[in-house]
Amino acid sequence: MSNYTVPGLSDVDSKKLIDELQARLNDYNDLHLILKHAHWNVVGQNFIAVHEMLDPQVDLVRGYADEVAERVSTLGGEPLGTPDAQANDRTPLKYEVNKGGTQEHLAAIDKLYVDVVERVRESLRVSGELDPVTEDIFISHAAELEKFQWFVRAHLDTAN
Repeated sequence: MSNYTVPGLSDVDSKKLIDELQARLNDYNDLHLILKHAHWNVVGQNFIAVHEMLDPQVDLVRGYADEVAERVSTLGGEPLGTPDAQANDRTPLKYEVNKGGTQEHLAAIDKLYVDVVERVRESLRVSGELDPVTEDIFISHAAELEKFQWFVRAHLDTAN
């Protein structure tokens, strides 16, 4: 970590924020790769709807990775995005479906989003105590991730 942070933040608070941001960077890198994997491997009924629904979310999550990485740098940290750094000292997001039907993929994506949204909300709580700028980043991410999960759940809903 560099020997600076943004004005008004202590080095200790900046480090806490950097840790949260790095954790979300790891999750977002995992998530966009998993979503692209699902995009490539989904088959069956409503294939094209699900296939095409995933790409905008991939792009959005890639943007989130960039946004949190740049915030890490702004706070004086070093965002770690190499494959080796992504593998060290963490548990990656899990996704067990390869080629599979739309409902199978959507159910797995729904479970994945539960994990991701819970983690973003925890980062939101931490940042809310320390820095409104970082908190605002996590608020916007949570809102869009929750909305996409709703799209997924709407596909899974069998109510008539």
